[in-house]
Amino acid sequence: MVETVHPFYEDHRGAMEAAMRQRLDLAEAMLGEHIHPSSVDGIKREVMDEFAIVLTQMPYVGGAESRMSDFFMRLLGFMAISRVLQRHGVPLSVIGEIERDTYKAQLLTVPEAERLASGQHFLSPENQAFLREQAEKSRQEQFPEDFVYDFVEPGPGDDFEFGINYKACGFCKFAARHGDKDILPNICGLDFDAYATRGIHLERTQTLAGGASHCDFRFSRLRSA
Repeated sequence: MVETVHPFYEDHRGAMEAAMRQRLDLAEAMLGEHIHPSSVDGIKREVMDEFAIVLTQMPYVGGAESRMSDFFMRLLGFMAISRVLQRHGVPLSVIGEIERDTYKAQLLTVPEAERLASGQHFLSPENQAFLREQAEKSRQEQFPEDFVYDFVEPGPGDDFEFGINYKACGFCKFAARHGDKDILPNICGLDFDAYATRGIHLERTQTLAGGASHCDFRFSRLRSA
C-alpha cells in the first residue's frame, strides 16, 4: 500500500521541503563535526528521503482551522533529522544540540523587527482571546492525534502574562505511534529558542514527554539583559 500525504500538507509541501533544505544547509558545519565530511551530502539526501516518509505520517488536526497544524508543519521535520542521525550513531544529546542550534540559526534569518512584531502579536489581548477559543475547541477532541490544552490566566502574584497547559501532546502521540519516543525530548527542546527569538520568555518546569501530567507553558516578555 502506497502511503499518501494529506492534501492539506501536500499544499504546503514545497514550503516545508524548502525549510528542511535550509536547515540542513545551516547544519552542515555541525554535521561535519560528528560525521565524516564526505558523508554529509549523503546524510542530507537521506534526511530529505526520511522527511518524505514523515509527511505521509503527519496527522491531520484541522488544517487552517487549528493553530497546531503550523506546529506540526514547522517541527515534525526534526523527527526526520533525528531518525537519520540516530541511525548513523550520533548520540541523542548531540542530535539535540545540532537541532537546537540549527533551528535558532534558521529563526534568526528572519529580520529582528519581524520576529519581535510576531512576539508582540502572540502576547496581545487579541491573540490571547484566540488562544482561549482554540483551547476550548481542543477539548472537544475532534481529531484523536491533536493536542488538548487549557488556557491559563495569571493569578495574584504571578509574573507571567498567560499560560497554556498541554494535557495531550500531538508530538507525544506521533512519537508513540511511530517509535520515536527516545528522540521526542529533542522536539521539546526547540520551544525555548522558538519563543526567545521573538522576544518572549518561556518558563516550563515539566513536560508530558518527561512523564508529567501536563506541559506547563508560561509566557512573559523577554527582559533585556
